[in-house]
Amino acid sequence: MPSVRDLMARHRASPATVQQAIQRVTAEGLVEVRPGRGSYVAARTTATSRDLSWQAVALGEGRPGEDLVANLVAVPKPEAIPLTSGYLDPELQPTDALGAALSRAARRPASWGRVPVEGKEELRAWFAKEAGGELRTGDITVCAGAQEALATVFRGLGERGDAVLVESPTYLGAIAAARDAGLKVVPVPADQDGVRPDLLQAAFERTGAKVFYCQPLHANPHGAVLSDERRAEVMRIVRRVGAFLVEDDWARGFTIDGTAPPTLVSQDTDGHVVYVRSLTKVAAPGLRVAAIGARGPAGTRLKNTRSRQDLYVAGPLQEAAIDFVTSPVWRRHLRTLQQSLRARRDALTHAIREHLPEFELAKSSGGLHLWATLPDGVDDLELTTAAAARDVVVFPGRPWFAAEPPGSFLRLTYGGAPEHVLAEGVRRLAGAVVAVRR
Repeated sequence: MPSVRDLMARHRASPATVQQAIQRVTAEGLVEVRPGRGSYVAARTTATSRDLSWQAVALGEGRPGEDLVANLVAVPKPEAIPLTSGYLDPELQPTDALGAALSRAARRPASWGRVPVEGKEELRAWFAKEAGGELRTGDITVCAGAQEALATVFRGLGERGDAVLVESPTYLGAIAAARDAGLKVVPVPADQDGVRPDLLQAAFERTGAKVFYCQPLHANPHGAVLSDERRAEVMRIVRRVGAFLVEDDWARGFTIDGTAPPTLVSQDTDGHVVYVRSLTKVAAPGLRVAAIGARGPAGTRLKNTRSRQDLYVAGPLQEAAIDFVTSPVWRRHLRTLQQSLRARRDALTHAIREHLPEFELAKSSGGLHLWATLPDGVDDLELTTAAAARDVVVFPGRPWFAAEPPGSFLRLTYGGAPEHVLAEGVRRLAGAVVAVRR
């Protein structure tokens, strides 16, 4: 078979997509992987071949980037070192506490009954209190994870063909959700202090957009925290143009240096900020519980949009979430988690400075990731492929940009593996850099 690089070029696919495709056809017995020699088409069997080519005509044109979110959350091979991950290392997940909470919830008959579309009142009250400010229990709608919450927000606040502004770079799941809602995604450059207000104002004026998606705290992937000065200016701009600011507060609980600033929604008096918060990242992948906070007609519209998608989140899961976040174990988990993440971030930073001193790291005071600018001559896609050949999983930078990236980057995660594994991953990544430069 052709090499991974040739398949990427031929099909315009990411390295993760190609690797997944090879793994799948290998599992189906269609391909043989011979270590050190490459991949080969397996000998034909006597089974009747099924012709599925008609589906290409029936499905029509593909959707650009639709595979990116799946690649991002794909489970790596057991032998691979994950230097990128959207979730916590299992060692950091409070699985015992979550299991006990779910067991208690499952034994309560009321958990299995009908649930209000907007979610259980006690859970909504907790999210409202965490957001602070003007949000009340009635402003909260519970969703099955942040990705569904973002899909609801973009479908509810926009019409197909509308422009939506996003930071650049930004969370690729938000880009995918906005495009899936038929919106035109317009990037606004950000730096170490967050989105640039001057360019945000210009983008609003040029596009007429009424929605701006923002991650003010430890933005994924680059880690920036919106500065106090810019927070005030961004809010002034949003109020001036009469737009919504979607605050994705995904990293609340992940601050490891200093104190996290308050939410933007807590400083919003006129309903411009739509708040999104998830428990999945900070707890465990299986806790698919998130919330949208919005006031006035926007809150009503988003609740109705949510109900058309999936009615409501399962009662036992909501009950377990209530049990978990209202118990003392929740605060203990956050304290332990922050200590562990600090140690892992420092270990990953040290390893990169030792083995990859040409990598330029953006400042990270929390979150889960380091954002690395690659040296001249090192392509992020080529490096991702070379790393995969050494059983190191990294994620290239270009999918995080809604338009052309200004350079080559990698998102490297310190929350997905222990310190010694991170160090070994960086050593292997250094070997991959040497290989792509040959």
